[in-house]
Amino acid sequence: MAIAPPPPYPGPDELLDGAPAGQAASIRDARQLLARVPPPLHPLVELAYNLWWTWQPDGDALFRAVDPERWEHCGHNPVRLLAESTRLAPAAAHPAIVARAEALVASLRAERARPAQQAAAATAEHPIAFFSSEFAIHSSLPMYSGGLGVLAGDFLKEASDRCVPLIGVGLFYHLGYFHQHLDITGWQHESWSREAPEQLPLTLVESARGVPLRFRIALRGREVAVGVWRADVGRVPLYLLDTDLPENAPMDRFITAQLYVGDRDYRLMQYALLGLGGLRALGLLGIEPAVLHLNEGHAALACLELARPAIDRGLSFSEAIEAARQRIVFTTHTPLAAGNESYRPDEVQRVLPDLPARLGIEPRQLLELGGSPASDPHRPFGTTVFALRTSRRANGVSRRHGEVARAMWQPLWPDLPVQEVPITHVTNGVHLRTWMAAPMRELLDRHLDPGWADHAAEPGYWDAIDAIPDEELWAVRNQLRTALVSFVRQRSVADRLLRGEAIDYIEGAARGFDPAVLTVGFARRVAAYKRLGLLAYDPARALALLRGPRPIQVILAGNAHPRDEEAKRHLQRLFALKGDPSVGLRVVFLEDYETRVAQAMVAGCDLWVNLPRPPLEASGTSGMKSAINGGLHLSVLDGWWCEAHEGSGGWTIQSEPGLEAAVQDARDADRLYSLIGTEVVPLFHERDPAGVPRRWVGRIKAALRSIAPRFNAGRMVSEYVKRIY
Repeated sequence: MAIAPPPPYPGPDELLDGAPAGQAASIRDARQLLARVPPPLHPLVELAYNLWWTWQPDGDALFRAVDPERWEHCGHNPVRLLAESTRLAPAAAHPAIVARAEALVASLRAERARPAQQAAAATAEHPIAFFSSEFAIHSSLPMYSGGLGVLAGDFLKEASDRCVPLIGVGLFYHLGYFHQHLDITGWQHESWSREAPEQLPLTLVESARGVPLRFRIALRGREVAVGVWRADVGRVPLYLLDTDLPENAPMDRFITAQLYVGDRDYRLMQYALLGLGGLRALGLLGIEPAVLHLNEGHAALACLELARPAIDRGLSFSEAIEAARQRIVFTTHTPLAAGNESYRPDEVQRVLPDLPARLGIEPRQLLELGGSPASDPHRPFGTTVFALRTSRRANGVSRRHGEVARAMWQPLWPDLPVQEVPITHVTNGVHLRTWMAAPMRELLDRHLDPGWADHAAEPGYWDAIDAIPDEELWAVRNQLRTALVSFVRQRSVADRLLRGEAIDYIEGAARGFDPAVLTVGFARRVAAYKRLGLLAYDPARALALLRGPRPIQVILAGNAHPRDEEAKRHLQRLFALKGDPSVGLRVVFLEDYETRVAQAMVAGCDLWVNLPRPPLEASGTSGMKSAINGGLHLSVLDGWWCEAHEGSGGWTIQSEPGLEAAVQDARDADRLYSLIGTEVVPLFHERDPAGVPRRWVGRIKAALRSIAPRFNAGRMVSEYVKRIY
């Protein structure tokens, strides 16, 4: 069969006039804000359009000082604050607010002026392009659902802090991820709210003549128009692709509507747009990346767009793919089948019918790269398989996950023993400036060497932890727990009111939650393998921990995927215990889990619990965030905890893989209740005459000393630069 030559793609000349990348972003919306905002507050406009403020010590407090009530009402979104507040004039007349704004914007400008550091083959002219389907930078830009997005957001922030030449590429979801609402039975319902881009910290990418960047991509046999928005994350630009354009049909406008949309065709269109369209957008911006970093397999098709120019020049498909492969690295994030998406050959052909012809190949050649050999036309096309075959380096996200991934994907290298499968690991880490609460940061500023936050990956900077007076560290823990209890009282009362609960139950959390009580946190995406249900596996033992003379209080949060009925049932079964008065007093479930809820919880909880079914936890990072705030960890031995538990001051459940699930659950639940009842609770209440739990504080110091320097984003990004890029 004759293969039609690929049609030409539009060039950048008429779109960008040769404008350098990073200077083609429209400032029309910023100018409109400048016209509204009094001149003394103009620095706030510049800050509002760069998410760098979100991880600065005075960032949130500065915007809050302008108009505290409106700041809460607009969801901590500075663009909306400046557009809606009626208190700008009084703030502009406040010398301290003006001085703080001027100082912070001066720091931002100095940060942006620092020269980029060369990172392996990447330079400022040829950066690393970090592709991800979600980015959790801040709650005011809701383009994320969970851990993958949080990791991507932390990665961009740390790259900015370290002057790594990196850019982000993602999708702009007008409906974002869903909002969670539980009914009175505990069943989860979902709703979506439209995000207006003019109310977000985004600018439209335009040419020097003010023409919006547009290009087209073929999906389901139609040419779909694509626009591009830009968010600034300190020094790092994040480009977000958008199909919600007037020239598109309604079906095509919806492609970038929802994160992880349920329909399979739409999801594959999103992934094609991210991979193929993302690289095409960079070309129109004049950006030729030295390295493509695929954060999970969603953007795997980027390899085809990277190879296309070489095919146009006459190279064979296999030669072009091999050349493109040398510039791609891939991070796999999950051993779960649902996280490694695959599509039937007919689904791929339906969504991308023109792609093989554009590349000058037969459809089977494309399908084979994703795992569909000609001998089995029904074998699915896997995005992870495709990414593994088209990247020069691949890694898991913890040492244990690296082992699991090598065993899981060994069939792709049938001639190699498992230990030689070319998948390494870089264990995840967390961005300290984002996740460490202000009181803890201020304590460390007083006692550690200056510049400790810039050298967090160097253990020597943490040696002074032991010299911090126990009284000071315990005072900070009490302060953080008190702040969390206040937050929980407000949120839980509001949630229960909206659910239509009985008034005694509504009042329960407000009366029962106590800033002096041992506070346990469990918050993550609600999925069967996370085993939220173990907390209530034995209701009698669980209730005894809530009712005893030394009770605990428990804060839960997390979303189930809209189509995950099993996870929703797990959540509902947990709610069945709420009829007991002690549950109403001592247990709350915070709806609509997002980064602000997560920050409050990891800062204030004394004990963080993690109960995955091993070996299904690739890494996890919430326990790391708790540890850097002085929380202790109790976890099944899986993911990052396999590397961290020794010397950490926490507690470990040695779950036995391979057991029947019911037997494993019974044993792990028994160990959970025993540890909390016989070790955790007594240690928390073992106080000296000054009221300080010396041995508990000793464990906090051990956790900070062993976890903080090893599981931070600085170490993580450095490893990617040195070992992967």
